[in-house]
Amino acid sequence: MTVSAGQSGKSGREEAIADLHRPFVSRKGRIVAWVMGVGQALAFVACALLLPWSGVDQVGINDRIGLLVIAVFIGWGMSRFGGVRALPSPEGLVVRNLLITRTLTWREVEGLNFGVSDPWVTLNTEDGDPLAVMAIQRADGEFARSEAERLATLIEYHHTTAR
Repeated sequence: MTVSAGQSGKSGREEAIADLHRPFVSRKGRIVAWVMGVGQALAFVACALLLPWSGVDQVGINDRIGLLVIAVFIGWGMSRFGGVRALPSPEGLVVRNLLITRTLTWREVEGLNFGVSDPWVTLNTEDGDPLAVMAIQRADGEFARSEAERLATLIEYHHTTAR
């Protein structure tokens, strides 16, 4: 059963605004990060399990534990790559990059850049510090361009409605 705008209680305009506020996430970057994270974990665990039978005499439990610790750190790093996102709301934008999460109000966002050589969208902020939005990555091709346009539309919408 499908629900039309009239049945759901939302007008077409409200639905369009809600659609604009969908989270921004990378497609290819997220897939690559998770595949690499799982792949390296499997490789390191296999090495840790197979080292005792490798014929190397000086392999101890500490070496095997060290491999597992390295796998955990690499896995954590890959999960950070896979978890980059930008979460818009009526109040502002939460940008989660690799190590830093920053919350901006729409008033603080002055515009964005996404040139042909830029790896991801960069926000122009009120304080003059550019902020990368790694969730919109050049590697995603046409999808990234449409997401950059959606973010630009969101910025314009919130600047227009704030006046």
